[in-house]
Parts: sequence; C-alpha cells; structure tokens
Amino acid sequence: MKPLRFALLGTGYWSQFQLAAWRELPGVECVALYNRTREKAAALGARFGISAIYDDPERLLDEVEVDFVDIVTDVSTHAFLASLAAARERPVISQKPMAGSMAEAEAMAASCSAQGVPLFVHENWRWQRPIRELKRILDSGVIGTVFRAGIDMISGFPLFQQQPFLCEVEQFILADLGSHTLDTARFLFGEAHDLTAWTGRVHADIKGEDYATVVMRMGARPVDVIVRMAYVENHVERECFPQTLFFVEGSAGSVEVLPGYVIKVTTKDGTVSERHPPTMYPWVDPRYAIVQSSIVACNANLLAALRGAGPAETTADDNLRTLRLVYAAYDSARDRQTIHFH
Repeated sequence: MKPLRFALLGTGYWSQFQLAAWRELPGVECVALYNRTREKAAALGARFGISAIYDDPERLLDEVEVDFVDIVTDVSTHAFLASLAAARERPVISQKPMAGSMAEAEAMAASCSAQGVPLFVHENWRWQRPIRELKRILDSGVIGTVFRAGIDMISGFPLFQQQPFLCEVEQFILADLGSHTLDTARFLFGEAHDLTAWTGRVHADIKGEDYATVVMRMGARPVDVIVRMAYVENHVERECFPQTLFFVEGSAGSVEVLPGYVIKVTTKDGTVSERHPPTMYPWVDPRYAIVQSSIVACNANLLAALRGAGPAETTADDNLRTLRLVYAAYDSARDRQTIHFH
C-alpha cells in the first residue's frame, strides 16, 4: 500500500508529539514542515529526518506533493491554512478548537465542503483509553439505563506559570478545556437538549475564566450531565492532572473513572475494579501519557477515513456541534439563562 504523504503545518511544542504519533502508524509519512519561523521548522525536521522546510505555506503546497495537511498552528491561523489546502483539493486535519469563533468555524467547514475537501478535527480527548472503556461499559448495559453523570477535570496544576500567555486569553477554560470535556460528554451521552453554565475567575492576574460548571440534559433517555472544570491551583487532594474523572449513575448500578486510570463498576453483584492505563510509547512524557498516547488512536481513526476504510469520528460537522456547546456555555453564563437546542 502506497503511504499517504502529508505536510505538518506548525512546529510548536505539540508538533513533536503529533509527528511521533503518526510514526506509530503504517502507511503514512510526513514529507514537509511549515512554520512562520523557519528555524523552528528546521530544528524539528532535523530531529525527524524531514528535509523539506518552509516558512511559506503556499509555496509548500505548490512545490510538495501531499495527500493531506495536518494543521498544528495557533487557532487564529487554522481557517487561513485550511483554505489554502482546500483550494488545492487537499484534505485537512485541524487541531482543536477548529477556529476562534463559531462563525469562523462554520465558514471554515463550509469552505472545505464547497471544495469537496474532507475537514477533520484532531480531537483526541475522547480517544483516551479509560474514556473508550467507559463508553464500552455504558453501551454494554451493565449499569442499566443511565440517568445522571458527572465529569470532572479539576486540577491544581500551575498552568498559568507554565504557559503565561494564557493569562491574556479573554476566553479560557471553556474554549480550551471545554472543547475537550463537552466533546467527551457528547461522545458518551449524545446531543444536548438544554444547557446552563456558570463561569468565574479565581486568579486575579488573568483575563479569562479559570473555572466553569456546565449542566446539560443529553441524549434520548435523557441523561443529566454535570461538567466541572477548573485550573485554580487550590491544591486538590486527588490531583491527577491531566486525567478526567467520571461518576455515572444507572438504574442497575454505577461506574466510576478514578485517579490512576482505575474504573470501578458497581452493581447488585458487587464492585469490579480494573486499571486501563495509557500505552507508554517511548516518546510520551509519563506525566502526560494519558493525553499524548491518545494522539495515536485519534490519528489512526482519521487515517482510516482518509483511506476510505471507515468513518472519522471527529469530522468538521461533528466538531461544530461541540463548538456550539462551548459558545452556548459562554452565552448562558453571561446572560444567566438556560440555552435550549432544537
């Protein structure tokens, strides 16, 4: 099988893990790198043996034959770079969030659609091993009909010290972390019917919100879902950054995803506890393995779709539904009202 050739657009911090993850998969090869600072692209190219280095994305796309592009740049450039690829009929994978506003994301999706070009979103959170196992358990029916769920991504991790530029972001935790957690809620429980959100700020030296609570009714059953997010550095005892924790209640039992990748299923027959840790690839940072290793599974799904071997989970249309929840949460928190979806 002829390998699919791609260009990686953007060579910042996360690009090294994106490239390493692609290399775990057969039948795909990165053949060119773009970054507006050429030296950064050249440095990454030297590490991964990629010699085609560009600081002009149009020139790259005109000179190098690629089957798709993988965009790993700042969100403000996603739409522009996607339009360049779409104009040349090259499929696009974009990092999340797809764009910096709902209108821009919709326009980006429409532009690719008009060109007949697939647009996928690299949303790897739902591909974490404990989350995939939780989905399997829920689908098995072992805890009966699900009626309520809690999703917690609450951490004392000093994120603003590690990435000080985040202090200047006007919309933070919902746009950044919410795009992951709300997508995961959709993956597990279906589409939202109603949404109410509250946001706040504990850090006095940041512009955006550092904690949020989102309550939704989701799916056909329906399920009441409470999503809690926070980076307030309040020294959480069960600190397990960057794991997401879950407690799901059903008519015949419950399931918990706990720190240390432990999943406990409790029914009338008792409690069964198992660990579902991430795959420890040589290139992952053990502290962030749960997130970084999930890149491989996400890429595998998108690669199969590019080859016509199966559907992609995180298409542009799917991710637009997640983004609608993100921006509806901002509207709800601002206007102090419940948002109803039709």
